[in-house]
Amino acid sequence: MTSTPVGETEIRGFRAGDGPPLVAAWCRSAPADPITPDRFRSLVLLDANFDPEGLRVAVTGGRLTGAAYAVRRLTPMSGTDLEPEQGWIPFFFVDPAARGQGLGRLLLTDALGWLGAHGRTTVDFSSYTPNYLLPGLDAETYPEAAELLGSLGFRTLYEAAAMDRSLVGHRMPEAVARRRDELTSRGFRFTTPADDDLVELIALAGNRFNPDWARAIRECLAAGTPPDRIVVAREPAGRLVGWAMHGAYESRAERFGPFGVLEEMRGTGLGTVLLHLVLERMRAGGAHGAWFLWTGERSAAGRLYRAAGFTTTRRFRVLRREPVR
Repeated sequence: MTSTPVGETEIRGFRAGDGPPLVAAWCRSAPADPITPDRFRSLVLLDANFDPEGLRVAVTGGRLTGAAYAVRRLTPMSGTDLEPEQGWIPFFFVDPAARGQGLGRLLLTDALGWLGAHGRTTVDFSSYTPNYLLPGLDAETYPEAAELLGSLGFRTLYEAAAMDRSLVGHRMPEAVARRRDELTSRGFRFTTPADDDLVELIALAGNRFNPDWARAIRECLAAGTPPDRIVVAREPAGRLVGWAMHGAYESRAERFGPFGVLEEMRGTGLGTVLLHLVLERMRAGGAHGAWFLWTGERSAAGRLYRAAGFTTTRRFRVLRREPVR
């Protein structure tokens, strides 16, 4: 796709030299969700699926005034599936000084056209993996963006909640400690995984939960994340049935997750024990808080987190634009 002039504004693909002004305009446009050059480089420019033509930028009078990022899979998330009908728009923004002129609509329409030209008929905002920046749209923080996306045919697919809790003074509740001891007496083991255990852990995460979780575990450990940020649970027969961890994403020690317990083992208290064992380790390591970006607020996981002292800090809408039938 070539550049598209619109009045005094040119909409085109990303070029060398666009990075610094793009990051600066992003921070002016979304002060609640600023980004650094390092994170932009890591999460966007170095993404295996990044295509510079998909990052549509608006330039007005030689000044970068907005951007909309369209992405499709060039490498599969797992197996060989390139999801040939699926595209994503992880972010878009318009500089405050350039708003009120329809630039956001022009950028999004251009990004959707780029995806359409590559055969993408279903487009999600903004649940792209592996390098999503936010789970979706925070409509409370960005009401104008919600209105614009709705006018372009995006509808809410589901909602995700971000949660936080303070770890200052955290202690494992007595009831959880008793449950840990009961499970241990029955032969369950809660341990830091040895190197050989990682093969089974990554397979469990990828096959029974989410391929992106397997990727996150593999990549963070390969990058030097200490294995003691992970606690695994094994049943008496030795099978690995769950794990919890922190620091998997962008090496952020206070970011909790991923975290999973096999469905057939839920209701045993394993999840609660794993959660508090990791929170205990986080506090011992000096963390003052724990947070994560994505869970169903009314799901079993959401209830577990609330019972452990987490509170919802933001709500996101995962949006989808599907082809007109």
